[in-house]
Amino acid sequence: MPGMTTTPEQIIVDSILDSIADQKLRAGTKLGEQSLSEIFSCNRTQVRRALATLTGYQVVEHIPNRGAFVVTPSERGARDVFQARQAIELTICENVAQSENLPDFAPLYENIEAEGRAIASGNRPEAIRLSRKFHLILAALGENSVLERYLEELTMRSSLILGLYGGDTESQCASEDHRRIVAALEARDTQAAQSEMRTHLRHIEAAVDFSGARKPTGALSGLLTRR
Repeated sequence: MPGMTTTPEQIIVDSILDSIADQKLRAGTKLGEQSLSEIFSCNRTQVRRALATLTGYQVVEHIPNRGAFVVTPSERGARDVFQARQAIELTICENVAQSENLPDFAPLYENIEAEGRAIASGNRPEAIRLSRKFHLILAALGENSVLERYLEELTMRSSLILGLYGGDTESQCASEDHRRIVAALEARDTQAAQSEMRTHLRHIEAAVDFSGARKPTGALSGLLTRR
């Protein structure tokens, strides 16, 4: 609405969520109250409220006597996220394929083209962002706001997992997988679309290597995505 202002707490929340989704802010990164108050020119009470919100999203944890950190997912927790994504995204594919009116797939194809360009140019952060966006656009076409909301959280947590344990395999195969998913949906072939989605999610999970986690690097100010 005109005249509405965004609170410092929401700006902090949005910035940290965007940075996690872009795989810039890695698991284990300390979110110091003083650093955040300086970066966002606000007081520490506002920072604490933002961190409390992020804790509710399950992407920030508070460690006694140490402070707030971006959550470090366990292997079991990561597997649970991918299992939940599969259940939700197969249902989304069914909803889209069986919708009464054939949805407009142009935004998905535009996203795929942009994703392909980002991969070809070696712009991994942009490819990651566009890959996540593909799934959120598809969820919106499924017209189930509850599934859409859950998927938004799960794709963000997937980014956190891949930022900690992943390589770049998921970005290399993403646009081709996405194109096959959309082709099946356009043909209203629910089983084929679900099969392609299942294969795609397996490709993403295959990029996870739990044998070694990436450590946080760089100053917090340089890791935060700003809108």
